[in-house]
Order: sequence, then C-alpha cells, then structure tokens
Amino acid sequence: MKSNHLFVRGGAGDTTAAEATRAQDNLYLSVNGEWAKTAEIPADRSTTGGFADLAVGVEERLLTDFAKFRQDLTQIRTPELQEAVKLNQLALDFKKRDEDGTRPADAMLNKLDKLQNWSDVNQHLADLIKDGTALPFSLGVEPDMKNTSVYLLYVDVPGLILPDKTYYAADNESGQQLLAVWSEMAIAVLQKFGYDETQATQLVDQAKAFDAAIVPFVKNSEELADYTKQYNPYEFADFLKLTPEIDFATAIPEILASTPEKIVLTQPKYFENLSKLVTPATFDQYKSWLIVNEILSTTGFLSEELRQLGGTYGRAISGQKEAANQEKHAYRLANGYFSDVVGQYYGATYFGDTARQDVTAMIKTMINVYKQRLANNAWLSQATKDKAIVKLNNIVIKVGYPDQVRAIYSQLKIKTAAEGGDLLNNILNLAKIFRLDNFAKIKQPVDRTRWAMPGNLVNACYDPSFNDITFPAAILQAPFYSLEQTNSQNYGGIGAVIAHEISHAFDNNGAKFDEQGNMVNWWTDADYTAFEERTQAMIQEFDGISYAGSQVNGKLVISENVADGGGLSCALEAAKEDDDVDLKAFFNNWAKVWRIKATNEYRQLLLSIDVHAPGPLRANVQAQNMDDFYQAFDVTEQDGMWLAPEDRVNIW
Repeated sequence: MKSNHLFVRGGAGDTTAAEATRAQDNLYLSVNGEWAKTAEIPADRSTTGGFADLAVGVEERLLTDFAKFRQDLTQIRTPELQEAVKLNQLALDFKKRDEDGTRPADAMLNKLDKLQNWSDVNQHLADLIKDGTALPFSLGVEPDMKNTSVYLLYVDVPGLILPDKTYYAADNESGQQLLAVWSEMAIAVLQKFGYDETQATQLVDQAKAFDAAIVPFVKNSEELADYTKQYNPYEFADFLKLTPEIDFATAIPEILASTPEKIVLTQPKYFENLSKLVTPATFDQYKSWLIVNEILSTTGFLSEELRQLGGTYGRAISGQKEAANQEKHAYRLANGYFSDVVGQYYGATYFGDTARQDVTAMIKTMINVYKQRLANNAWLSQATKDKAIVKLNNIVIKVGYPDQVRAIYSQLKIKTAAEGGDLLNNILNLAKIFRLDNFAKIKQPVDRTRWAMPGNLVNACYDPSFNDITFPAAILQAPFYSLEQTNSQNYGGIGAVIAHEISHAFDNNGAKFDEQGNMVNWWTDADYTAFEERTQAMIQEFDGISYAGSQVNGKLVISENVADGGGLSCALEAAKEDDDVDLKAFFNNWAKVWRIKATNEYRQLLLSIDVHAPGPLRANVQAQNMDDFYQAFDVTEQDGMWLAPEDRVNIW
C-alpha cells in the first residue's frame, strides 16, 4: 500500500517547519530543515534566510562605511555621496529631533488646515500635487506601454489603509485586527500633535470612512498582477469629462508645463465613480483622511517617540518585533533617497569590473541556451520562434552598478542643522525634487540607460517596457554566485536567477511586449492559445497549495512561476553542458537560495499581495517539474516529491 503523502504539490511535510527530511520527500527541508532549527529572525526584521541574510550583510558593511564618512566628509569620493551622508547625519541627530518635536510639520499642516471645501482643493490643486499631498488619486510619468520612446501621464488610484482590498472582507480577521491597530496608533499620534482624544478619534473615524468608500472601486492584488490591464489610454478631453469634480484641466497642464493629448488610467472603474467620493457631503471625511495620512507620513522624520509610535502599524503588518535602531534608521533614510548613489558606491567598492564582466558573460551564455531551447521548442510555430529570438537578441544587460548616477542626484542638497535645516523639511524637499523631475520627463525622450535597481539591493529584475535585465552587485554573492562554488552550484543559484529574469520576457505579462518594450502582439493566435493552456496548467499546479495555515493563489503568482520554471530548466540545461556537472549540487543550491524563516504575519501578507510563490514552494514545486530531479535523487512513486510525469508543468 502506498503512503498517504504521495502526489503532494510542494513535497511531503510542512515547509515552514524546522525539521530535516530526505530530499526525495521534501527537497527544501532536506537542505534547510536543520538551518531552520537554529535560525533566528532579527527583532527589527520579519524574515531571515537567503535574500534577507545577504541584505543584512550588505547593510552592515555600509553602516560601517557611513560611520567612517560621518567622521570626515572630505574622504567621500563624490559630492552626491557627501549629500547622502549629510542626510544621514541629520537623521541621526535625535537630540535636535526630540527638541523640535512636531514643530517641523507646522507649516505643512497649517497649509492643509486652510482647505475648507473641494473648491479650495481645486484652487490649490497643482501645488498640492507638486507637494505630494494625499489626494483621491496619484499621478506619475512613465513610458507609453504601446510606444516606449515617449512618456505619458498615468493617473492612478490612492493607497488604502490595509495592505490589500481583500483585507476589508467581513470575514478577514487579520484585516479587522490591523485596522484596530492602525486606529489606536493614529489616535495616539494625533494626540502628540495637540488634538485631544475626542478630536483625534473623530478624525480617525472619518478617515476610515473615506478609506472604506474607496475600497469598492479599486482592484485587489490578484487583479493587479495582470499589469497590462492597467493600460487604459484616454483622450485628455474625455478624461476631463469623466472627472469634472476635480480641476485636472488646470492642474495637469500646470504641473507638466504642457497640455497632454492623452493620459492613461490604471483603473477606469475608480475614476468612473470618483464623483461619489468627491461631493460636498464627503469633504469632511476627505479632509480627515488627508490630515491623518499627512501626519502619519511625518512621524519617521520627527522625534524618537513619534518614530517608534508611527511605526506600530507597519510592524504589526509584518510581525516585526522592534523598530530598527537609530543608526540603521538613519542609514536607511539616506539610502532610500540616494539609492543610486549608495548603490554605485557599493558596486564600485565591493564588486568591481572583473566580476561584472564574468557575470555578463554568464548572462550571454544563458541567453544563448535560451535561444537553443526556443529553436528546439516543439509547440511554437517558426514565425513566433523567430520573433522571440529577436526579442532575446535585443535584451539589454545591466550588471553590478551603473557607471554614472542620474543627473537628478546633483540637484539634491541637504540643508544642515547649522544652516537651520531639519530632517522633515529636507525630506519633503527631496521628495518634491524627485516628483518634479518625474513630471518634467513628459517632454523628454525616454531614458533607457536608467537602472531599475541600485547596486546594493539584493534582487534582480526584468522590465518589459525596456526589455532589460538588471542584476545588482549585492545579489552576486554566495549562495547565488561565488568563485568558491562549483559551476553546478552557481548554475543552481545565479544561473537560475538569470534565466528567471530572461523568462520574464516570455511570462504571461512579458510575452505581450516586443523587443523594444512595446505592447504589441507578436504571436500567432494558435501559439498564444497553446501558451495560455500551459500557463493555466501552472496556475492550477500552485493554486490551493497549503502554506502557513492558508493557501496559495495560483493566479496571483503565475508570472513569477512561469519565470521560475523557465529559469530552472534553462539553468539546468546550461549546467549539464559542464563536464563536471553535479545535479544534486545544482538542485541543493536552488533550494538553499529560497531558504526563509518568517513571522506568521509576514507569511500571511505575502500570500495576499506578493506575486511570488512562497520560497519553499518555489524550491520544491519547480524541482518536481524537472525530470532530471527524479533521476538525480532516485525519486520514485513511493516518495513525497513524486509528481506523475503528466502532472509536471514545463513551459520554457
């Protein structure tokens, strides 16, 4: 009689447990089970493991460097990095921050307090947008998805209090608990700003009422995962007819210094219903929502007491036990606003050009493997294969760090305490410079040299509108990549990550964009139908898998799963070209890369909003799809990792 754990998607056992088992039953636990027994999540973080551990190491290295820089600004090699350290110094001066209290926010809040009705909002709308004020919409300039040589204005929805629309369901206990935490925190913060408890409670209740009114008209994370549906172009004149309550006709030409012919609505349903949110009867609710949002947004830049208090809700969402200490907080602020500058410093100092050339060569190898796999593909027509290879030939490779940071960083100047500056108003000024720079792009050619990620970020990405792949220096270390590791290990790590990003060019979203990043259909109808059948099989393979007391949403995670499957199969083929290939080492390192220990709150959050499947399932299910895995570990029908050949999903 067969054991009852057979045919388990994701392997036998609980992948969040701290227990080791055989690779044949659970690859992820066989590699990471012992580690999980002793691994501890830092109090100021919500996870530990592969990506998180590397991020901690990068941060510790840069914390040490920033401490040296603060002692002597003259040793800093670029003026942009000097400004980053000045911001770091200002953020670390908690004596001044505590003495200043809420005073730095007075001018901003006094300006908002004068808004008495929607007419006042419309009268000052352009300035409110430039200042980044909380409004019932948001604006940003991005490449036109159908013509990526030009920029368009995208009009988006406002953010919600809770992490996702699904949290507002009556039966969602996490949502109710989080809203209670948010309310208690917001009331306490408002009292620090001089409101009495009754006033604060009324403001918070009205803010929640306005937030609740937004919820029915916006999409949830699963719906947003199909991001091509966020491209809804409108003639500017038609958009103005849709939203007469807001004076976009005056404000948008002012902030863009030109009148656009067309704009893009990310969620038309919301704007079709905006008239229900913008009425004389809702103004008091909106103003409360505005004041509460604006006050909460300042707390991280004021006193230590407000920094701690204002972070309560964020820590509740992720299960993080403590706020980052003051030194980390000050570094993260500087890194956040000077990300490309810090990333370039990190890459040039700790990565260097030799490693950049080595990884670039590896990427080109993976692209060639991908081309060969496409050439041998049995379910695509030659016409679609040819177009796919053209797209591969045009992928732009960005490795390590940029040679130059964007010109915007030379505009960022910090007003020090000696010059009468305070942290909050420096931050407001920096944010405004970035905002205005974004609006100014509307008349400029699209900058294809820009980097989507800084060099000190432990991550990688593919951008369909640019058809480029970015591998920051920070991810290019063990267990992903190291000269100390075997080729098999490196292919199971960075090789699979490289091929994963290449595969995004052909996932359910990326497949809709051509070699220039334009959203045009380059598939034959029959080929795209065959592709959709395969993606549907991947959705079903992951949908409903139990994880952390809940279940995976197959539709939410489909694009990343298509990329994982393509990445692993492509890296596997490259590894097998090596004379000394060790498939066990390949799969073991693949599983090691995805090791994670997380708070339960963070796991629940990711299941709700993250387009990636949980790390342990990325490790196991994708391995189950590879025939070579069964041969490498002698997996049989009696083992927990067995999936029948007809149930294995392979697309690329």
